[in-house]
Amino acid sequence: MTDARKRVLVAGATGYVGRHIIARLHDDGFVVRAAVRDRARAAAPGAYGAPALEGLVDEWVLAPGGAADLHPQAMADVDHVVSALGVTRQNADPWAIDFLLNLRYLELAELSDTESFLYVGVMNTSTGSSAVSRAKHAFMEALSRSRVSPQIVNPSGYFSDLTEIYDLAKRGMAFGLGDGSVRLSPIHGADLADFCVSHIGSGAGTWDIGGPEMLTYRDIVRLAFEAADRKPRYTRVPQPLASAAVWTADRISPRAGSLTRFFLDGMQTDSVGEPHGTHKLADYFSSLQR
Repeated sequence: MTDARKRVLVAGATGYVGRHIIARLHDDGFVVRAAVRDRARAAAPGAYGAPALEGLVDEWVLAPGGAADLHPQAMADVDHVVSALGVTRQNADPWAIDFLLNLRYLELAELSDTESFLYVGVMNTSTGSSAVSRAKHAFMEALSRSRVSPQIVNPSGYFSDLTEIYDLAKRGMAFGLGDGSVRLSPIHGADLADFCVSHIGSGAGTWDIGGPEMLTYRDIVRLAFEAADRKPRYTRVPQPLASAAVWTADRISPRAGSLTRFFLDGMQTDSVGEPHGTHKLADYFSSLQR
């Protein structure tokens, strides 16, 4: 069996990154097994231009109940696992998804003597204050000690996450902490998929990865206003107000507090990875006008 015909199980298959990874695996000739909760949702196009999975998947694993429905047979004859499984805006507990559900996939991979397990995480989890960051970091620690060859890919951030900045720009406003000098290198899902698939089976490692451009937060805001054809208006949010937002979100729900912390952390910490890919953020913002 050549590498291209090896079987890859993808967890988090219906998310933005998971869909792009499956499309790339299919194009490269891998046997694709997708683990999903809802087959109909998987068959439909994803958000932010991510592809529909109909016709791209060779084998389906249906697990509507998450870990409770995952049988060891789901991992039968799997050579490699790729997990893009994680919580961002979903109404779910990060510890249940980012840590425990990923841990279940890892346990099954170890039982089946799978060759490698590639996990798509995020940069700066070791210093993050949110439950999302802590749950991701805990799984990375578990994966790094696994007998399955661990591969951890930490993107700076996704183009899809920056859609909200474009939406604000269309309304003539944008907010940020401080002067907006924090640096990012956001990456398109297709470019991230290219990096991940090209590293499958290449040996253990951890990679901080970004798109081809390094941008400050203010650069990103400027590009959003240009694409929206609106006059830039940037409002600095003072740190005490950000702390008050976290305090308020904590009292709405643990999920709201965690997400608020996660996104505020991202606005205060440089996240610049090794450049990869060809997609430019300005082109992505322009595509949102259509």
